[in-house]
Amino acid sequence: MRAVGYKKAGPITAEASLLDIELPDPVASGHDLLIEVKAVSVNPVDTKVRASADPTDGEYKVIGYDAAGVVKAVGADVTLFKPGDDVYYAGSIARAGTNSELHLVDERIVGRKPKSLSFAEAAALPLTAITAYEALFDRLKVQDKVPGANHAILITGGAGGVGSITIQLAKQLTDLTVIATASRPETAEWAKSLGADHVIDHSKPLADEYAALGIDAPAFVYSLTQSDMHADALAAIIAPQGRLAIIDDPKGGFDIMRFKRKAVSVHWEFMFARPLFQTSDMIEQHRLLNEVADLVDTGKIRTTLGENFGTINAENLKKAHTALETGKTRGKVVLEGF
Repeated sequence: MRAVGYKKAGPITAEASLLDIELPDPVASGHDLLIEVKAVSVNPVDTKVRASADPTDGEYKVIGYDAAGVVKAVGADVTLFKPGDDVYYAGSIARAGTNSELHLVDERIVGRKPKSLSFAEAAALPLTAITAYEALFDRLKVQDKVPGANHAILITGGAGGVGSITIQLAKQLTDLTVIATASRPETAEWAKSLGADHVIDHSKPLADEYAALGIDAPAFVYSLTQSDMHADALAAIIAPQGRLAIIDDPKGGFDIMRFKRKAVSVHWEFMFARPLFQTSDMIEQHRLLNEVADLVDTGKIRTTLGENFGTINAENLKKAHTALETGKTRGKVVLEGF
């Protein structure tokens, strides 16, 4: 099968950072589905792994953590899907990635593809939808109100991949007031079009920007980018006894002492945790992806596809990684077909 991989981690500018390769066809067993990959999307985790994780000597490492495709074969223990089913999923960081014609994935972290979306449109959703959904309902537990606080959520980086779907899920599944941040007119408009009640500029002093809204402190903050840079402002903004969720990887770590005075709880969201540790509730990702598919098919939320970079090959994936590393993409970058 055709795939895209590398033998040495490094910058995307390196000639061999991503290569077109041929690999043996994988075989499904146990709970695995063998997927014929139709489309993939690129996430920040792709660029981080490519830059830092070397494969075993002599082998290629294939990355990619979003896909939409068709079930080609199933393992002996599979009960949720059958050959011919259209699916979408994010996979596991502990296994070979989705940048290949054929891919193995555990059925318990796979959802049915939204019928109303193309494969490319569907591939934009899984990783970010899981990250958004788990953060809202499993980490922040927004269904449990914070006493006396404004039932609102501040989402930093609201126009990015995770922010784009978090805004929509918060508006459709909760009664939260949604405040998003963006730094350019086009990204601010994008966040508003997805349902944000307010949009403020994170390139300006964030606490001042929030204060200018004239609304009470939010019960919840979801920090998606530059958490270390915004930490002092977020500590000033969030309500006492509020809840903060983080997904990025601050280079110098993240000092939570500044949140102690307000008794703020701090939560990491890492959507690979369930498949990585084979948790007893990993099937929740199957269920939530199906719920997201239902929301899409009933017109309540839409794909967050921002740009299609063409065929799945090394040249186009290099362009996608380069674009993502600028930190200025809107929505999701997708590739389609081999």
